[in-house]
Amino acid sequence: MTTAPLTAPPATRSDADWWRQAAVYQIYPRSFADGNGDGIGDLRGIISRIPYLAELGVDAVWLSPFYPSALADGGYDVDHYRDVDPTIGTLEEFDEMVTALHGVGIKLIVDVVPNHSSDRHEWFREALSAPKGSPARERYIFRDGRGEHGEEPPADWTSIFSGPAWTRVPDGQWYLHSFATEQPDFNWKHPEVHEDFLRTLRFWSDRGVDGFRIDVAHGLSKDLGEVLPSSAELKAMPKDGTHPLWDRDDVHEIYAEWRELFDQYEPPRIAVAEAWVETPERRAKYASPEGLGQAFNFDLMEADFDAGHFRDIVADNLAQSAVTGSSTTWVFSNHDGVRHATRYGLPPRAGRPVKQGAQWVAAGGPEDGIDRELGLRRARAATMLELALPGSAYLYQGEELGLHEVAEIPDEQRQDPAFWRTTAGDRGFDGLGRDGCRVPLPWTRSGSSFGFGEGGAHLPQPAWFADFSVEAEDGAAGSTLEMYREALRLRGELQGEESLEWDEALSGGDVLAFERPGGWLSVTNFGAQPVALPVGEVLLASGELEAAADGTSQLPGATTVWLRRSEA
Repeated sequence: MTTAPLTAPPATRSDADWWRQAAVYQIYPRSFADGNGDGIGDLRGIISRIPYLAELGVDAVWLSPFYPSALADGGYDVDHYRDVDPTIGTLEEFDEMVTALHGVGIKLIVDVVPNHSSDRHEWFREALSAPKGSPARERYIFRDGRGEHGEEPPADWTSIFSGPAWTRVPDGQWYLHSFATEQPDFNWKHPEVHEDFLRTLRFWSDRGVDGFRIDVAHGLSKDLGEVLPSSAELKAMPKDGTHPLWDRDDVHEIYAEWRELFDQYEPPRIAVAEAWVETPERRAKYASPEGLGQAFNFDLMEADFDAGHFRDIVADNLAQSAVTGSSTTWVFSNHDGVRHATRYGLPPRAGRPVKQGAQWVAAGGPEDGIDRELGLRRARAATMLELALPGSAYLYQGEELGLHEVAEIPDEQRQDPAFWRTTAGDRGFDGLGRDGCRVPLPWTRSGSSFGFGEGGAHLPQPAWFADFSVEAEDGAAGSTLEMYREALRLRGELQGEESLEWDEALSGGDVLAFERPGGWLSVTNFGAQPVALPVGEVLLASGELEAAADGTSQLPGATTVWLRRSEA
């Protein structure tokens, strides 16, 4: 593996605006690299791979939760918000990682989980030992049950991971958990909750963190009232800012507090909302400059590989960002969804949610019901289109290797509550949960964990990982890794104003083409048949170009090319 020098590259944009068109690489810490050989990825492993990240050419790293946790939900059940899980590292190693990342010009974004804590959090332990109606319980959402003796939950609500959304404690009261039982929801009407999260944001900002990804950003504010609606009534309520649980208008009062804190730093700390909301207008509120400043756009994760659908999504999201003054975000894969190389090898989803995209696993795994080669070709083409767009691109670890979803994980080795908390006939989260995209990365062709660490890997890696390892792809012409490296390098050189112009002469049918400032062009052929290649200097293509019988060049199906227009 080649190694990039540990020196900071020259700045290409004002420091305060670094995020607007950044390429951000998501690290799921437990599955990236293991530095101490215990089978779990850690900060020491990340530090060892910073030269790899620098050579890849990303602008920032987004670090998924690394806090102390029982792993009831992959680290999103947080025991302590201002510390590092001992299996992952120490605060001193965190500081070393920040310094090393900044030394090569890479910013750091960390996950914050403000909707709920772990049931092992000191506040929740205090709440359980305190009496009903006590101040300690007011930090969470406790209610008396229904029935003669309070034996029924306060409402028949279902959690995101299936099963009841209320759990009873020994004295008879019930607490709300929108997700797993081990994840009690905070009561954001309590001033101590506000104060403690401001302390947390300040703690990490003072340690050099450049920004924050806000988990379940649309869920913090709740207004339950005296009489709780039924599950059916709750589902029928519009999510227009008045819903009791989700995307309430007053949630933005919280983020206004946070923005005031973020702006005390130079440059200001940035934030991006994970907000699954009903309309573009609702999402735009989270991207307000008075609030978090940016919000995830998951639309391309929900889209089939279709030129018309892609164009509509791009146009709509660029229009939204123009209204808010923010920049939009583009993402195809993350720790919660089926990898896009796999999604694009499946039959069209036709509007089914991305989390139901792994119905193929029921057929026995990735060799049944999936065209792996086509899926990867489409994923490479989609990624090059993504990296040509104005706005920030969020990349998930391993996609630069062309990894597919891993299906062949024995039930007893699965870790995701989305798998374990639902029945075999009702696994709607994504078929087999999210473990398939969280399998530790392959760094070498061989070894007990393909170079992940000396002590093996906490989730089983398939044999085919060998051919998708960093070692196999490093320096290999045409490999997915080398395509990503070159695309990110060119993106840094070519990126200009946050705008594009559709090339109507080239677009149409299965072809989508647009020009960026500076005269460079992105053209994607979404179809199966080759089309004429536009005139211009080819900068990069996601696959090999073809020659027609008359000698002219053609753009094959499921391929993107970047060109610089020829001078007249």
